[in-house]
Amino acid sequence: MPHHLSRWTGLAGSVLLAVAAFLGGALPHGDLRPTPLSIWQGRNGPLIIALWLVGTGLLAWAWWSLRDRVPSTRWVLVTITLWLLPMLVTPPLGSRDVYAYACQGASYAGGINPYEQGVSALPCPWLDTMSYIWRDTAAPYGPLFVVLAGAVVTATGSLVGSIVLFRLTAVAGVALMAWCLPVLARRCGVPPQRALWLALACPLVPVHLVSGAHNDALMVGLLIAGLAVVASRPGRPLPLLGGGLLLGLAAGLKVTALVVVPFAALAAIAGPYRFRALVRDGAWVVGAAVAAVVGVTFAAGLDFGWITGLEQGNLVIAWTSPPTAVGQTVGYLAALFGAHVDALPVTRAIGVLVLVVLLVWLWWRARPRDPLWHAGLALAATVALSPLFHPWYWIWPLAVLAATARRTGWFTVVALVSSFLVLADGTGLPRFTKMPGAPLMTLLVIVVVVRLVRSARAAREPAPAD
Repeated sequence: MPHHLSRWTGLAGSVLLAVAAFLGGALPHGDLRPTPLSIWQGRNGPLIIALWLVGTGLLAWAWWSLRDRVPSTRWVLVTITLWLLPMLVTPPLGSRDVYAYACQGASYAGGINPYEQGVSALPCPWLDTMSYIWRDTAAPYGPLFVVLAGAVVTATGSLVGSIVLFRLTAVAGVALMAWCLPVLARRCGVPPQRALWLALACPLVPVHLVSGAHNDALMVGLLIAGLAVVASRPGRPLPLLGGGLLLGLAAGLKVTALVVVPFAALAAIAGPYRFRALVRDGAWVVGAAVAAVVGVTFAAGLDFGWITGLEQGNLVIAWTSPPTAVGQTVGYLAALFGAHVDALPVTRAIGVLVLVVLLVWLWWRARPRDPLWHAGLALAATVALSPLFHPWYWIWPLAVLAATARRTGWFTVVALVSSFLVLADGTGLPRFTKMPGAPLMTLLVIVVVVRLVRSARAAREPAPAD
């Protein structure tokens, strides 16, 4: 597809999604327990689903068709801006999380620690906009976001005003990514226009980051900024200190940003890897990141309750998380023989253990080469092996890999598929496709593991003699 046709195809898709949002997006007082069937049978149901499907398809096709041949950085930025414009004025698309942000901000502003009590304790004035499952759970977000949410609610005093400010914050995060991605890409030998296109023109960005106003936008923006500063000034204490602070602020929004800090410490080394060089240069990054997280936590008058808040993800059971899918499949197989087996706690625990081992192995491999690319792989592993997967989580590794990876196929395919997993009102299709979704995901896990084992064996075999 010619690049000019891709631009207008994507814009048409964005407009269709905007219309779908007005007709049946994640509206404040919509159905909080919808199903695909109830949406179809509701008012304008077939039209809403058709607009969502066609709009997402057009955006996805326009993005995918130019993934390796975008003409210039300026053209990419103009195109992305056009695609984002319709999303600025729509009701939230694809998620009700922004209502949870507002309620948690109201709780914090009212003097309640959201790590100790759910938002129903205030009660939040907009409690009826939130999904039932999250009303009595602890906030899973970092202390910086709790403070930010409290400031937003205090400044606006209304739900609509809060949504507007949360969306503007998300736009600021996207703008920060657009500014810093070319810097990081050049340091890694990747064309900056390709990095921008892969990371920001992906349908996940306009739908979930901008319209959905997810805090992931600002988190990833700070993360990319921190990595760009570290990669641009290795061996220089002040820039490394600044890069570490940015990474720490990202972790203050969502703690998963800490995954990249050990890899950033490797990227901070000037010259070849040496342990003394790691201590000399990497300590600035690690120390600043940890100090930022701890400092924001105590400055907010909070504690480290967000660690236990992360466990709330276990309440959602969806096959898009590979460890969850394996546990579901074990249960289905046991049911064939008349047994009831709840394998989810075991498979999810195994997933976490595998993740820890994998992160250590990736860091060890990253010492002599490409630490930032390995940071992207570490984020991908974190998303894949967590008990819960939401489509917008994939933006974390997507942004880093877009600026650091030479080969783009596998992680762009995941982004493409993820774009179709959530309907306009936030209804997650994986909840209603457990069969055959879980067995198919389990089969994919087996195939990937077998291929990785074969690749490792082939790498250890000696080269044939001439």
